[in-house]
Amino acid sequence: MPSRTGFRVVGNQIEDAAGERVVFRGVNRSGSEYRCIQGHSFFDGPDDEESVQAMKSWNINAVRVPLNESCWLDVNGAPPEYSGCNYKTAIRDYVNLLHRYDITPILDLHWTGPNGAPARRLQPLPNRDHSRAFWFDVAKTFADDEAVVFEPFNEPFPDQNRDTDLAWRCWRDGCTQNQAVGQSEEPRTYEAVGMQELVDVIRGTGSKHLILLGGVQYSNGLSQILARLPHDPLGNLALAWHVYNTNPCRDVDCWNGVPLGVAAALPVIATELGQNDCTATMVTPLLQWLDEHSSGYLAWTWNAYGMCRPPSATGRGSPWSLITDYASATPNSDYAQVFRDHLAGFDP
Repeated sequence: MPSRTGFRVVGNQIEDAAGERVVFRGVNRSGSEYRCIQGHSFFDGPDDEESVQAMKSWNINAVRVPLNESCWLDVNGAPPEYSGCNYKTAIRDYVNLLHRYDITPILDLHWTGPNGAPARRLQPLPNRDHSRAFWFDVAKTFADDEAVVFEPFNEPFPDQNRDTDLAWRCWRDGCTQNQAVGQSEEPRTYEAVGMQELVDVIRGTGSKHLILLGGVQYSNGLSQILARLPHDPLGNLALAWHVYNTNPCRDVDCWNGVPLGVAAALPVIATELGQNDCTATMVTPLLQWLDEHSSGYLAWTWNAYGMCRPPSATGRGSPWSLITDYASATPNSDYAQVFRDHLAGFDP
């Protein structure tokens, strides 16, 4: 078993069962949210011991594992060979592999599918159709493993991605939302559930796990998160924050506003951060700021998508790969190099 387990919020810090302070520093491992629904595999790239050893060479202590609602529950046309028991087994095996290397898995509901749609993209909020059942089953599956952390929903963007009272009410309590659809699909609405209901579902299983909640505007906006924080009978809620150079809150002047006040009250973990121009001009001061406030961070993303290419007027580019390959774990850009070098200064 890993040395760190039983994570608990104590003031604005996180401690483990032994009372030691924990700061999560690591990476996202994208793929398990999309490969299964595309009918290809469970992961994008290897999920073997060698690949985790390569991760460990960066001195990380946490990996965020994005999950697909349709594949976990085997609903909405998910390919049977990559869903249900098969998908759950693959995720459990990967979690156990991370544990063997003393890496904390953060399980995040990334892609969801309301109205019978397969979970092929991010939606504004979780849905009443399946998201509660997803978290009930995930919490039961990992009931005896308090060395994992739960992030109930990736990047909420209710009320047309605005930071408004309505967005925050929907975030906490649920509401009717516009469904995100493909270009050839008809616009639809769906009934969204809020963070309070998902917290209730998780705690209703007997789970004591640490829960991370991201705010509005793709988890970048935190303006009302303390005022709207769901009730948790265990008081074991921390905050997920996403920071990219494309977000509204992307410089130190903004970080020293609302995020600073939030970090003084509750633990903040930047469960996604990154820079899409392949440089580290924003990431460097962000990492320094997070360290100053004992906040954790996980870079997007531990994947080998090819040469780092910033977006341009003629295309989206390919800026997010941290590594050139899964065996050597060679940094793939200035952004990746700066992040790896920064991690090297800490105990894992």
